[in-house]
Amino acid sequence: MGRTRTLRSTCRCPASARPPAPGCSPKFGDDPTRYTSAKARKNYAGTSPITRASGKVHSVQARFVRNDRLADALQRQAFSAINTSPGARRYYDRQRARDACYNPALRQLGNRLVGILHGCLKTRTLYDEATAWSHHATFPTTA
Repeated sequence: MGRTRTLRSTCRCPASARPPAPGCSPKFGDDPTRYTSAKARKNYAGTSPITRASGKVHSVQARFVRNDRLADALQRQAFSAINTSPGARRYYDRQRARDACYNPALRQLGNRLVGILHGCLKTRTLYDEATAWSHHATFPTTA
């Protein structure tokens, strides 16, 4: 119970005053030491891809063995974020420009949001749009 309160008070959804998508916070569990890295949290959420390489063959596939309720909640959160957060919108548009279809682009945005959530919980800071998306900002180049 204490972990859920910490999650709700520490990290907020992009461009809103609400906690992460309904179902996200309880699904990650109460143990603060359960996820040692953002990668572990992303793997549990099912948003990170599975990469396989053997010789000359390299494949990247979506995870299908995952917590479906958490994955659905993250999908809804990612969809909401593209409508409310300029940084999330830029990230989503960049994924679409790379010829990613709708669902893979949303899954990649959800993966990024889980990483942001992990960072907020690790540092016990509130969500900040500028901090979360600063390295994905497009800066004009001088020619």
